[in-house]
Formats: sequence, C-alpha cells, structure tokens
Amino acid sequence: MDGRRRSHYQLNDDTPVYVISVAAQLSGLHPQTLRQYDRLGLVSPDRTAGRGRRYSARDIELLRTVQALSQDEGINLAGIKRIIELENQVAALQQRVAELSAAVDGAAAVLQQREAQVHASYRRDLVKYQPPVAGNALVVWRPAAQRRQGD
Repeated sequence: MDGRRRSHYQLNDDTPVYVISVAAQLSGLHPQTLRQYDRLGLVSPDRTAGRGRRYSARDIELLRTVQALSQDEGINLAGIKRIIELENQVAALQQRVAELSAAVDGAAAVLQQREAQVHASYRRDLVKYQPPVAGNALVVWRPAAQRRQGD
C-alpha cells in the first residue's frame, strides 16, 4: 500500500448511489415520475442528510417493473402498489420459512446427536428384548395341584 487509508465500501443491489437524474435516465422515466412514485410509496429511495433522494440498483429495477406493469399490463398505480406490497410480504414469509427450516434442521441435528450419545452409553452385555413371535407351538400348563395328583 502507498500509506493512504482506503475505505472499504460494500456495494450491492441495495446500496443507494444514484441521484434522481441518473435514476430517471437508467429507468427511462422522467424525474417528476420518480418523485410521484416516491410520494405514492411505490419506490422508496434512501435520503441524504440534505433530503436528496438516492436510488439503488434494486430501486431502478423496481421503477422499470412499475413502468412495465403500468404501460404494458394496464395496471393502475394503486394496483401496482398492492402487488409490490404482496411481493414484499411473500419475500418476508419465504425468509421466515427459511429461518424456521434452518432452526428445525439444527434441532434435528442436536436430537440425533443426543440420541447417538444415549445409544453409545448402552451396556453391550444387555440383549435387546424381542417379543415372541406367534407360531405353531403348543404349551400345556397344569396347575401344581393337578400335577401332583396325576403324577
């Protein structure tokens, strides 16, 4: 390194980096349309300290989706907002299912480990009980008093 300190920014699809003019250009929409979508709650960009909007790559993709639903499918903005809300709800539920599934898998692994420990602690000289199998054998039993008289 050259002695200068470098910042390590993690850029991903949710990082707000685009100002409204760039976001409008990337999405193919007018900046005023982006402001209207923000007011309606369709797309909610992050804000800077000076209240300027900053859009992420995910916001740009959502803007394109809103535009396609509006122009190509003929869905009104209220309907689009409901679709977005439902999609967000589905994503949250899928995330919760994944979390719960991981928890169940973890609990099952712990249970199997404990079961293996119990089995390992068994005494090897004990024989596992097996119930008798019904067969053709006939067992005759006489009470002790009858055996003495008849013997």
